Order: sequence, then C-alpha cells, then structure tokens
Amino acid sequence: MANYFDIKNSPSRTYISLALLGLVLVAFPFIAANFGNSWVRIMDFALLYIMLALGLNIVVGFAGLLDLGYIAFYALGAYMTALLASPQFAVVLESFVNNYPLVGNALLWIFGPEIAKDGIHLSVWFIVPLGAALAGMFGALLGAPTLKLRGDYLAIVTLGFGEIIRIFMNNLNAPVNITNGPQGINLIDPIRIFGVSLAGEPGSKATVFIGNFSMPSVNAYYFLFLLLCIGIIFVTVRLQDSRLGRAFVAIREDEIAAKAMGINTRNIKLLAFAMGASFGGVAGSMFAAFQGFVSPESFSLTESIAVLAMVVLGGMGHIPGVILGGAILAALPEVLRHTVEPVQQAIFGKILIDAEVLRQLLYGLAMVVIMLKRPAGLWPSPKTENRPDADVDQPAKSTDVVAV
Repeated sequence: MANYFDIKNSPSRTYISLALLGLVLVAFPFIAANFGNSWVRIMDFALLYIMLALGLNIVVGFAGLLDLGYIAFYALGAYMTALLASPQFAVVLESFVNNYPLVGNALLWIFGPEIAKDGIHLSVWFIVPLGAALAGMFGALLGAPTLKLRGDYLAIVTLGFGEIIRIFMNNLNAPVNITNGPQGINLIDPIRIFGVSLAGEPGSKATVFIGNFSMPSVNAYYFLFLLLCIGIIFVTVRLQDSRLGRAFVAIREDEIAAKAMGINTRNIKLLAFAMGASFGGVAGSMFAAFQGFVSPESFSLTESIAVLAMVVLGGMGHIPGVILGGAILAALPEVLRHTVEPVQQAIFGKILIDAEVLRQLLYGLAMVVIMLKRPAGLWPSPKTENRPDADVDQPAKSTDVVAV
C-alpha cells in the first residue's frame, strides 16, 4: 500500500492513486445519501477527527512530545466560536452588569445596546483565525513550563492541562456567566459561504440551495471539511520536508544530539506545541458551527486519548498512516453501533449484549489486536534514512598500475 502513495519513488502511481481516491471521496456523500444522511454525518465527524489527528501528529509524531491534553485546544476553538457567533455574549454582558455594575456599564458603552440584546454574530471565517491564534498561544503557554520534561512526566502535565480547561469550561458560569457551565452554549450560527448557509435556510429542512442545485446540509459540511483536511495535509507535508520539520524529527530521535548540532530545542518545542494546537483550534471552530451547540462533555479525557490512539495506531509521524488511523477509529464505533444489534438478532434471534457495551468491547479489542500485530501502526513511516548500503568500504578495482 505504501507504494501507491510514495510520491518520491513512484510519482506516476501516486498521482493515479490520489486521483482515484479523490473521485471516491467526492462521490461518497451522493452514494451514501441513498442509505440515509447518518453515514455522511459520521464521515463529517471523521474528517474533524482527522484534522485533530494531523495537528497532534506534529507534536507527538514529528517532535516526539507526548501530549494527553490535546483536546483542550479543540475546546478553546469551539468555545471562542460559541461566544462570538451566538447570543451568549449578551448573557455575559448581563452577568457583568448584575455582578460588577461599573465594569458592565463600561462594556455596554463599548459594545452598544444591539450586542447587549442579541450577542455578537461575527462571521465564522473571521473567528477561525482567532480560534487558531488563541489555541496556538495556549499551546505555547503549555509548552513553556514543560520544556525540560519528557515521557511520562510530560504526559501527566499535559493531561492535567486538558482537565483544567474542561473544568474551567464547566464552572465558568458564576459569578459571570461566560460558558453557561454544564448546560453549554447553543444557537451558534452556522457557517456561511458567499451568503449561503451550510445548515440550510429556515424552512428548507436542512437543505442547501446553490442556484438550481441542492444538497443536504451534511453533504455541504462534508465538502467543506474535506477541503480543510486537504489544506492541513498540504501544510503538514510541506512542514515535514522543511528545515523546521527535520528539526522536529532530530529532537524526537535524540534531543541532546540535536542541541549539540546547534538546534534551538526550546524554540522548536514551543513551535511544535503552538502549531499543533492551532490545528486543534480550527477543528474546534468547525465543530461548534457544525453542531450549533457546545458543552464540556464533548472535551473529556477519553476524547484526547481517542485522538492520540489515531496517531499511534495509524503510524506516528507518517501522514497517510495518521489519516488512515483517524478515519478508521472515528468511523469504527459508529459502524459498530449500526451493526452489532442486527447481527445479534440474525444469529441468536435476540439481543444478548447491549449495543453500546458491545461497541466499546469490540473497539478496545480492535486496538489491542492492532498493537499486538502491528506495533509500529497500521501504516508506519517508511525507512528512508540516507545511509550507505554497507558500513565497510569496498576495495577499488585494480588499474594495473604499480606505484613506484
């Protein structure tokens, strides 16, 4: 399989494979629509997880920094979108007026009565760069105190950071109600492209009309997320082959040797955390606009572990492997959800084990089997070190000239 996507060694085969894959991806939502919109929605979430996995791959796969709190950056992007593209900001202003009148009245004077009534409704395309920047800033803040930590110690610190963000979002509803606590924030504006709402206009039954052409809302979001994934893949491929990407790999392989070769390991690590986090912020903004609702439950530790599993099981540091791992692990639970009960009904005539329980069991079993049989991942990175074929120099051929 690696030969079909190896642009350096077999470019013609790679371009043909990519063209065929592109046709399959474009045709998928139209074919899957015959079986209901739920399968396209599953793929929408799979594409969001692939964005997250590609971002985490920069930190874990390229730089070798174990991050168990990556879902926090996803949450930051989602909550920034929720605050700036919903009526929630009006609730925040009202909270300030009720609890801190001086600050509240100053904010009312700054933002005006219209925002105090309806909240802020900025375009998501303006919010996405802000979400990426906020997540990148917090990524650097997380990286700064952990520069001298490695392995298990780094994992524990990042895990704690992820839980801190989730707990903050869960409790930041008093005395000033910013996140609405466990109830979450709803009525988030959908994404609009050239004035067309990807959620469909009111009364359209979630159908998007572009001229005489129409498609379900989930299909429109599918193509948007697919384009974003292609953009992130392009950036990560260029990053991997750049000087910065090679510095990441040098730190992963041997940090002391990298430092001895003149690499500023401190700045490179901070860049890895910030760049990976920014992708998480973009995915979070897309998630909030797609769902129209965010709550702390969506950003638990299990979600962070699931994204890390996508990177590890797919193949750490190998972009096609990470994409494969993200697609399989994001879609597998939903596929099992739709199949385990009908299969039990067909075999035994009744349901012996609840679908949710069996789904989790099979999901865990699949990961154990994969790690036992393929410890380097389903699609590991190929060995392409520039080394001579033999360590011992071969003697040169005789030229029939005798030295005097």
